[in-house]
Amino acid sequence: MTRVPVITVQDLAKHYARHRRWLTLPQPAVRAVDGVSFAIAPGEALGLVGESGCGKSTVGKTILRLLPVSGGRIELCGTDITHLSESALRPLRRRMQMIFQDPYSSLDPRQTAGRIVAEPLKTHHIARGAEKWERVAALLQRVGIRPEQMDDLPHQFSGGQRQRIAIARALAASPDLIVCDEPVSALDVSIQAQVINLLMDLQDEFGLAYLFIAHDLAVVQQISHRVAVMYLGRIVELADTTELFSRPLHPYTLALLAAVPVPDPARRHAKRLVLAAELPSPSSPPSGCPFHTRCPQAMPRCRDTAPPLSQDTPGHWVACHLHRAA
Repeated sequence: MTRVPVITVQDLAKHYARHRRWLTLPQPAVRAVDGVSFAIAPGEALGLVGESGCGKSTVGKTILRLLPVSGGRIELCGTDITHLSESALRPLRRRMQMIFQDPYSSLDPRQTAGRIVAEPLKTHHIARGAEKWERVAALLQRVGIRPEQMDDLPHQFSGGQRQRIAIARALAASPDLIVCDEPVSALDVSIQAQVINLLMDLQDEFGLAYLFIAHDLAVVQQISHRVAVMYLGRIVELADTTELFSRPLHPYTLALLAAVPVPDPARRHAKRLVLAAELPSPSSPPSGCPFHTRCPQAMPRCRDTAPPLSQDTPGHWVACHLHRAA
């Protein structure tokens, strides 16, 4: 029996209109996300990687309907939520939660740890009274925070502890999907490993689906079942994690992997793929393949025709003319 994906995204687009200045011509919209498609199954972690400004965080916020959708379709467990009104969306919000990047700014400094975790229980009418506080204590203990610390304020915790509180808050509503937006990038390396292990344990325990947004490929490799590589608002490669790291196809993926520090001396002197030019503006993306202005393997047709995301081998998708039949 085929399981219904927790989240299905089809041709998702998020464009930002730019305000016209006095006596100037209309400005083109910023195409932050421009036709992204993927699905995440229950218990699966999909890693979303790419340079800063490629649209990763915008994808996460848009599928949660924290940002209005410019185009495409979003389904949550088979229900189309693309254009639901806020009142119709409210009962569904408990099924999709988010862990933000900065544990220093994502927690209310005036609320205690207990009240921060209790907020979703109150908002979604899940528990009240003594039951609510019992659940809060259990959630905090599950993520490694002692119940007696419930009355402490965020400034009394370390960065890793604050992120654990944020994780407990995301778990409180018993969601199906959690969008993890760079959840460990602000933490020390040793703490990063602890938080990643915690997220993996919680996924196994509760069958959670993750959209894991990150720029650190080593972290993505550890937690993700599949990886999607984004460039300038589009997915240019999507594959099983092992397949993508062992057999990358898109030149941009190759460049990202070449930039990862390698401790193995035998590989340390391997030739690095250096990208030319700067990342183009999403308000005026290049014609044809958006990567051709920086690609060392660009061909004439790359400047004119944008390659679709097509399947090279079962489960391995790539948007590159180098891997399409002539």
